Amino acid sequence: MSEPISGAAAGAAGWKLIGGAAGAAGIGAGLAAIVVMCAMTPRSPREWAIGLISTVVASVGGGAAVIQHYGLQHWGQTPIGLVGMLGLVFACGLPGWALVRWLFNYIAKRQGADLAEVVREAREVL
Repeated sequence: MSEPISGAAAGAAGWKLIGGAAGAAGIGAGLAAIVVMCAMTPRSPREWAIGLISTVVASVGGGAAVIQHYGLQHWGQTPIGLVGMLGLVFACGLPGWALVRWLFNYIAKRQGADLAEVVREAREVL
């Protein structure tokens, strides 16, 4: 049986290997995807894959944009700061799937329409 200290050392080495901030982003993105999948159950395997990808991209991309915009990169130097970054990444991923799902539903309803009809309808709405 392995010693707990050696396991903890291996975990710390693995965390440093992937990078603390990258690990926080990955955890935040994964948690956001799980929450979204539970809240809006996918109707098909295809929709599940689209939802997972869009949530992770929204988490990582949106979280990075928020952190960059507000200059919060220094948070990555402390464990508590990494937890704060994880929360931002998580929050940014939640609307990702909803936006993509709305867009695909909008496109599916207008599948037979040409571009001019879609643009005309969008202008009327706006």
